[in-house]
Amino acid sequence: MDKHQSGTTDAPFPAAIEARLEQAEQACFTRGTRLTETRRQVLGLILAAPKPPGAYDLLEQLRVWHRNAAPPTIYRALDFLTEQGLIHKIERLSAFVPCTHRLNCDHGAECGHRAQFLICRVCGHVRELEDLDIEIALSRAAQAQGFRIELTTIEVEGLCAACRS
Repeated sequence: MDKHQSGTTDAPFPAAIEARLEQAEQACFTRGTRLTETRRQVLGLILAAPKPPGAYDLLEQLRVWHRNAAPPTIYRALDFLTEQGLIHKIERLSAFVPCTHRLNCDHGAECGHRAQFLICRVCGHVRELEDLDIEIALSRAAQAQGFRIELTTIEVEGLCAACRS
């Protein structure tokens, strides 16, 4: 039995995060994959982070549960969570954010969800958007060039409302 199921986890997550982890666990089960204890903990750390954490930040925090965790452990978990659409990698920051769409979507890994990200250059806050108008405009522009889009990641850097004031 996983630590989180028996209630013996050393550092349990707040109830709201636990609820999102349960959603993710159910989504993985529905897709025929498994949210292992380590993957669950990494996702929980990303959900709990005040700003997008990098892989080595996550590794350091993961060592609360797994003292000997090494970089391959974290990278395997991050790869799985990304493949399942539960998190996004923000290339500009080399950091990770939870997918706000996918945790509320039951369409599965083949959902085709494409997000845009607004990244504050001062505080590092990242907001995920899902603007269909942007996707349509990009798709039309690509089609006009004879190009078929397979993956879209749009990162826009600027100032959030809090940092502007």
